[in-house]
Amino acid sequence: MSIPGSRATPPDPPDSRPPDPTRLFLVRHGQSTWNDARRIQGQLDPPLSALGEMQARRLAERLNGHSFDGFYTSDLARCRQTAAVIAPEIGKEPLEMVDLREIALGEWEGLTREEMIARFPEEWKHWEREPSWDLVPGSEGAGPFEVRVHRVLDELFKRHPHGDVLVITHGGVIQVALGRSLGRNSHGLFPFVIDNCSISILTRGRARTVISGVNDICHLHAGALASAVARRERSGGLTQQY
Repeated sequence: MSIPGSRATPPDPPDSRPPDPTRLFLVRHGQSTWNDARRIQGQLDPPLSALGEMQARRLAERLNGHSFDGFYTSDLARCRQTAAVIAPEIGKEPLEMVDLREIALGEWEGLTREEMIARFPEEWKHWEREPSWDLVPGSEGAGPFEVRVHRVLDELFKRHPHGDVLVITHGGVIQVALGRSLGRNSHGLFPFVIDNCSISILTRGRARTVISGVNDICHLHAGALASAVARRERSGGLTQQY
């Protein structure tokens, strides 16, 4: 019953604040023994090098105490080992996802750049003219790799409609993830530098996904950074990232 002379209280207005976005922290694994030897890894499974273990510890120190709603890793050893160093610092155990693996590079896996050129001279000539993963004998191929990465990204965003999610994966996966936000397809060499144990961030809000950061390595000391840059320059980038 209303009181004479009183005015009805209007309802509270709807909450117009946008929902919290989802942020995917995409981390490339620490340096592996094959990164150090400049061998093409693909889906073969070398472990972290001593430097890679140090890089993982530096990253873990930076992430210490940060609250993540999800924690995922590729099932390959170099990612699992990186994730295992981080887990105690964030109080969360990672879930392994096969779709977070690097691109499978067929008959090039395990080879140095020089060995690859010697064994596959014709493919290399074509690669130099126009890089494409479809040139690699026995490879996963650019299209299927891109479909796989898109699938796992969509799954992570579906599982986590808001909050921060930590993902330990590979250089090629991160390149495709970033390229998708720019509307770029994957073919061969990618436009971004993605160093070992770097952080790149995708943020999905109400309407779109944006790139919030790329190749953040401020947690790595100068010596590790200089070493990574020198190896990348010697290798031309090919074996450094894959």
